[in-house]
Amino acid sequence: MMLFLYRTGRFIALRMPLKFTYWLATVVSAIYFAFSRKDRVAVISNLTVIFPDYPQKRIRSMAREVFINFGKYLIDFFRFSIVDRAYIKEYVKLENIEYLHEGLKQNNGVIAATAHLGNWELGGAVVAALGYPFAAVALNHDDPEVTRFFIRQREVTGAEVIPVGMGIRRCFSALKENKVLALVGDRDYFDNGLEMDFLGKKMLVPKGPAVFSRRCGSVIVPTFMIRNPDDTFTFRFFKPIMAVATKDERRDLMDTTEQIISVLEQVIREYPTQWYIFREFWKKISWGKRFL
Repeated sequence: MMLFLYRTGRFIALRMPLKFTYWLATVVSAIYFAFSRKDRVAVISNLTVIFPDYPQKRIRSMAREVFINFGKYLIDFFRFSIVDRAYIKEYVKLENIEYLHEGLKQNNGVIAATAHLGNWELGGAVVAALGYPFAAVALNHDDPEVTRFFIRQREVTGAEVIPVGMGIRRCFSALKENKVLALVGDRDYFDNGLEMDFLGKKMLVPKGPAVFSRRCGSVIVPTFMIRNPDDTFTFRFFKPIMAVATKDERRDLMDTTEQIISVLEQVIREYPTQWYIFREFWKKISWGKRFL
């Protein structure tokens, strides 16, 4: 059923005007918000933790906007086959991309640390379309056919897809080949992350970016594709972070991860209605379960 819906969505997104498909996504998302109690409650709960002083009316309005923005995110995802330099020129503003250039000059690869925010998938498509060698770690879906659909959508731009939990060696190889390696840093799927404060509560956060940076000498560039009010995008690259390697490995990983989390918190607080987490964020979740 989900595969049929995704294929139908792609068919519509590629054949109808963009403004119409965004409108349709807005309508469908608003309906889903009204009837999907579990996801609605989870998003409201997450936003309440981040903004405890906001009235519930405002929180609910923000939550509804999360659903609408996610609907638009799917439209963009379905349109990856038309992402090229002309598309980028029309719809994407590049901000501080020189951080990516400088990182690649070191020939140790670049770790693009991001979050489930804005359109991280489109960010990868743009990087690949601009000609950078690009690889991304991605979570499998419950349905293998849906997983294959999503992999094909990502690969159409020239990106290499590395499945979560199965590609540590491939990640090291990607960095060794001086590729841009995208890692989503706002959720730990292995229950072996680092415990620290994230958005006001203690939780396990991924240590992968810090581990790869420390072992490979790769610079970490926090990277976010932010949707603008007019449905164009700002592709924002933040000041690079470099792991240090001392005798205290855990301390090294904590220090580096704290720097990454600081940027993630900043961006999530600035764009909370573009943060797509449809499970209660601070509750433990076993790896392999769907996150979106």
